[in-house]
Amino acid sequence: MRGKTLPGTDTSTDTPDQIILHVDMDCFYASCERLREPVLRDAPVVIGMGYEPGETFGAVATASYEAREHGIESAQSISHALEQLPRADAHNQNQTAPDKTDAGTGSEGYYRPVDLEYYQSVAAEVKDILHDCADVVREVSIDEAYLDITGRTTWQRTNGGDRTLAEGYARYVKQRIMRTVGVPASVGVAPNMSAAKIASDHQKPDGLVVLEPGSVASFLNPLPVESIHGVGPVTANRLSELEIRTAGDLAAADSERLTEVLDSRAETLSKRAMGNDDRDVTPTGKPQSLSRESAFAATTENKAQKQNAISELAADVAARANQRGALYQTIGIKVVTPPYEVRTRERSLPGPIEDSDLVVDIACELLAEFEEEAARKIGVRVSNLSFAAADQAQLNAREWDSDRSCAPAPAVDDIQDDSHDIDNANHHPHRSHSSGQASLEEFTTKHD
Repeated sequence: MRGKTLPGTDTSTDTPDQIILHVDMDCFYASCERLREPVLRDAPVVIGMGYEPGETFGAVATASYEAREHGIESAQSISHALEQLPRADAHNQNQTAPDKTDAGTGSEGYYRPVDLEYYQSVAAEVKDILHDCADVVREVSIDEAYLDITGRTTWQRTNGGDRTLAEGYARYVKQRIMRTVGVPASVGVAPNMSAAKIASDHQKPDGLVVLEPGSVASFLNPLPVESIHGVGPVTANRLSELEIRTAGDLAAADSERLTEVLDSRAETLSKRAMGNDDRDVTPTGKPQSLSRESAFAATTENKAQKQNAISELAADVAARANQRGALYQTIGIKVVTPPYEVRTRERSLPGPIEDSDLVVDIACELLAEFEEEAARKIGVRVSNLSFAAADQAQLNAREWDSDRSCAPAPAVDDIQDDSHDIDNANHHPHRSHSSGQASLEEFTTKHD
């Protein structure tokens, strides 16, 4: 049964063109802090992971657009951020809210620690609205989702006007979020998922961009090739060597040359650059992998610091798998070395298990290969998940000799794109840990 549509909408016409929304909450953590501290509106706001009021350790989880104007970036150390944007209330370690007359001057910033529980509560309100406004919703992360609203509106225009009914519906969703919850969102409207995401990114913050059927390719053509969902920095560099720098270049590129560089991804990226994407919006299913990543406040070569971090991350991932009733068969790590080289290792077991100690042990063993190298970030992932019933027979991992039975995967460095990995969820920092790591975030979490 479909939900309500806007007045005047005729959805009886059978049209092949989907209507997809991509909703992306702007600087969500900072927006949440402004929600409970309205005086922070228009002021530079920095949310720190592993940060405590008045301190200088930790890393930036997110920064408001006003703070970004001062060069503040995600994963930057708090100490470095403070050099670029001094703390407005440095004299007050309790970090009280600024006076209305002081906020918004832009010369100093307001630093707040990550409060994930609060952010999740705000996100739940937003998601309630999204599910009420669409027949199918795919939640990508705490602050991002795709909506299929094909059954709620159409690409038709009202009385020959310039705007489509689909744009009116998207504006309604966007305004309802702001009116009901109080946080801004950027919304992209398009006939497919890839184009909708590009549209939502195009006019941040608080934007609304509509790409009607037939207009997607011309809109994409002049955009940097990095705008295409699935093209990250590494892929962009490879394409640049072929003199492919825009989406139009990618769309027009020779398929054989692309395949030589991109392998199996060539066809998908080429189609997306042309404005085509045949994926349907599907509800978020059970994850295929669970993972956590931690960014250090500063690049470190300290073996103990890396070992402590990987142990904590491994235990955390295993606990999350246990909470979700998941068994896992593959355990892997991710190490980001300067300047930003992503290297991964993994080991597969003979069968699915639930053993947090073994996850920690294997993660530490895999990390040993990088113990002499500097690291910016590290992470742990369990994959090949099996959501078995609690009474299903399970293998006892502790009876195995991991040196003989746990065959490592081929030791090949995966130099991966840091962002826009095809069909990956965006990566969002989650919470801090007591071991001194600056951030803790999900990475490469894929869903059915």
